[in-house]
Amino acid sequence: MIDIRTPLRALVAVLAAAVVASALLVGPGAAGADAASNRSWKRLAHCESGGNWHINTGNGYYGGLQFSRSTWIGYRGRHFARRADNARRVEQIAVAHKVLRAQGWGAWPSCSSKLGLGAKERRAKWRVGDWKHRGGHHHAAGPHRSAPLRHHDSRMP
Repeated sequence: MIDIRTPLRALVAVLAAAVVASALLVGPGAAGADAASNRSWKRLAHCESGGNWHINTGNGYYGGLQFSRSTWIGYRGRHFARRADNARRVEQIAVAHKVLRAQGWGAWPSCSSKLGLGAKERRAKWRVGDWKHRGGHHHAAGPHRSAPLRHHDSRMP
């Protein structure tokens, strides 16, 4: 009897990679505010792992985007490989898109901050123009807002 599980898994992996690759080619505008460009993932990987998509330094984080095992498993990365460092670049990016949708760029706090990732996505999500910092508060700038946005100040009783 022929075991078809291995070829079937390979076909599923190829199809999944094709879907992710086509989504990346379409670009971030089509996928919404939480989408990231291929360039953003490349820059993030360069910051996180020196651009080595198959790195395992023994620090508990794996792959180009430095996934922990729990994050990799929690976002169904094991569909592709046991650990992120064993997955292909496109597969790591597919999982990273899920993480980005759920956690935002804060999932990669140091490098996303260093690279300035997230501001464009915030502007697209809230549609209020650039964010400006005034007096410890963030206000939306733009002609369609007549008054600054107000938020609760935790220092006030």
